[in-house]
Amino acid sequence: MSTEVENVIIIGTGCSGLTAAIYTARASLNPLVLEGTLPGGQLTQTSEVENFPGFPEGIDGFMLMDNLRKQATRFGTRFAMATIDSVDFSSSPYTLKAGDKEYKAKSVIISTGASPRMLGVPGEKEMFGGKGVTTCATCDGAFYRDMEVVVAGGGDTACEEALFLTRFCSKVTLIHRRDELRASKLMADRTLAHEKIEMAWDTVIDEVTADEQGFANGVKVTNKKTGEKSVIEAKGVFIAIGHIPNTGPFADALETDAEGYFKPKLGSQVQTNIPGVYVSGDCADHVYRQAITAAGMGCQAAIEAERWLAEQ
Repeated sequence: MSTEVENVIIIGTGCSGLTAAIYTARASLNPLVLEGTLPGGQLTQTSEVENFPGFPEGIDGFMLMDNLRKQATRFGTRFAMATIDSVDFSSSPYTLKAGDKEYKAKSVIISTGASPRMLGVPGEKEMFGGKGVTTCATCDGAFYRDMEVVVAGGGDTACEEALFLTRFCSKVTLIHRRDELRASKLMADRTLAHEKIEMAWDTVIDEVTADEQGFANGVKVTNKKTGEKSVIEAKGVFIAIGHIPNTGPFADALETDAEGYFKPKLGSQVQTNIPGVYVSGDCADHVYRQAITAAGMGCQAAIEAERWLAEQ
């Protein structure tokens, strides 16, 4: 087991973790980044990113993450493949356990992200990320200009996605398993009043169907009350049934909210209830969930960690 005490260990290699790595490496802190089961995070599964500043023609999601990794490596960031099982933040240096390996660090930045909840139906996984199934209207809505799409869900997120998509799409069908929306009254009223949004009440998606090229062209659905089965044509299938923050191994050590997201210390976006331990990105942000906001939080966490270490 490793006994070397690191200045800073960063957990996660999405936009937030790699930005934190760039900043801490440039501050000569020699960071160690622990990569989990999806190096590069969710963006590696996105074909095109058009809303990250500095790329007027857009950039492939995998390429963007590869560029960030190369930039972090250039300044001396080190990487190790490890998935954290448990942590001990009761005393410094802090201990992180990954299988039979143990890591120790003076400061820790947790950037483990969040995983979108999926329907678990046939075709969804096969067409996720560039072939018509997506979990982010802000990221991908513009690709479906003048096309018909569907949104699955009934809460505020689903309504927000559906309303956003009306800017581009010719028609948005909101598919909800109940007979009324769970969203706030204001959001529900806006959604139901919009001329481009059609409701499919009491309906569940059974399968995402594909054309000959393997791209989504619709969904097979069932009405739960009548049992009637039908097909809704759609070029885009937006899943908006929530996210699951990847905070499990840390939940006993750090404060989380009712949904499991990290709860930063009052007055800070990234400082936790443990001195020298910071959070950044989608594991702590359930409002914006954008690559650029995650990167910004990674920057904040890195600067705060650098200042905290200098004071010790």
